[in-house]
Amino acid sequence: MQPNEITEVLNRPISQELLARDLTRLAYVAKDGTPRNVPIGFTWNGSEVVMCTATNAPKLTSLRHNPAVALTIDTEVHPPKILLIRGQAELDVVDGIPDEYLQMNGTYTMTAEQRVEWEAGVRSLYKSMVRIVVTPTWAKLIDFETTLPSAVEELIRQQNERQSN
Repeated sequence: MQPNEITEVLNRPISQELLARDLTRLAYVAKDGTPRNVPIGFTWNGSEVVMCTATNAPKLTSLRHNPAVALTIDTEVHPPKILLIRGQAELDVVDGIPDEYLQMNGTYTMTAEQRVEWEAGVRSLYKSMVRIVVTPTWAKLIDFETTLPSAVEELIRQQNERQSN
């Protein structure tokens, strides 16, 4: 997929709505060779998906060995809106708490007092964190109105061919 095609998909209004959400599903290959798919908070900075995790998270060993990842950001309504992203995870150890971690958790409803208490707890728990940064190398939006899964698109094409014969 060409960079301009990725940008076009990610700049669609529905994609932008999905990129403003706070949870994605991160799929990767674990060190034992089996697939993993974990929910994780994220933020979109306009060109990268940024996730943060503890320095001792098991996924880091796997991502260092095989950085290929897939992300799914979707809605819980029918028909769902789904943004699929593929890329390579780049890992960056950060002293303290990355700004993105505080930003991505800022969407939860908290009073000002709760926010201060939560942030103090986070700062006392994590001496450092790892930023997992994914620059999209492939993206697809499925909204079931203007875009469909590729297998369904193929079935519709075949159906149209049969009907025109």
